[in-house]
This record gives sequence, structure tokens and C-alpha cells, in this order.
Amino acid sequence: MRRRTVSGGDLDQVLDTLAAATPAPAPAEAAAPAPPPAARRPDEFDFELPRGYVDDEGRTHRTGTMRLATARDELRPQIDLRVKENPAYLSVVLLSQVITRLGTITDVHAGVVERMYATDVAFLQDFYRRINSEGHTHAAVTCPLCQGSFEVDLSGERLGES
Repeated sequence: MRRRTVSGGDLDQVLDTLAAATPAPAPAEAAAPAPPPAARRPDEFDFELPRGYVDDEGRTHRTGTMRLATARDELRPQIDLRVKENPAYLSVVLLSQVITRLGTITDVHAGVVERMYATDVAFLQDFYRRINSEGHTHAAVTCPLCQGSFEVDLSGERLGES
């Protein structure tokens, strides 16, 4: 893409040229419904929090999506001043970068993670570790009564639900 330097006087001319080059939408296009939201990406994992995040309006958000972490995600908190002052804050910053959705909230930032219940943060830390080191959300377990071994999905689905 070629870069062009524009002075204040030339700006109106450039905007007029761009407006003339852009065709106006047809009436049928203007009324067309918005496309459906994109499906979950292959590097994202759904979860359900044990308690749920309660927002300012009192709504509880229990389901969410977390993506796989990148090297940048793991390095960025190291330069965060809050982490330098309190190393325990690292998990808050890290989780806020990889949680892509929490209920209807799509802007999950450190303030949201700070206000979560401790049980939900512990669940998310384990979920993060599991998907980033093992690549899945399944765990092998043994029944304490019959000693039978089986696998469960830790993403939060209830027993018997699919």
C-alpha cells in the first residue's frame, strides 16, 4: 500500500475523491441482515465457571471462551507495572488477555478478572494450564467407589448433559 502525505488544504480534495470512488449501497443491501457471528475458532475453548461473574447490573455470566496463549501473552505481563509491584497479579493480567468472551461481555480486562470469585479464578488458572500445556480440557479420573477409570471434560458441562 502506498502512503500519501496530505496537507490540510488537500484533505477535502482527497475525501471528495474517495467519496466519489466509493459506490453507494443499493437499497436492498442497506436492509440486508447482518451476517451471523463467526463460529468458535479452533484455538478457542468454551468453559463454564463454577460460580459465575456478577457484573455491575447484577447479571451472572457463567459461560465463556478462552483462546490458546501466545508467547506475547506470556511475556506482556512481565512488563506490567501492577505485576512488578505484586507478582501474584500476573495471573489476573494473563487471564484477561486470553479470555475472549465471558457471557455477553466481549471486553474482558483485568478489572473484570479482579472482581471474579476466587473459585472461578482458580478454575480459570487450571483451565489455562490444561489447554496450553495439554491441548485439551479432558482429565482422566478414577471413581472412589468402584475404582473404575474414565475421562471427564473439565470445560464445565454438567454430568449427563451434552
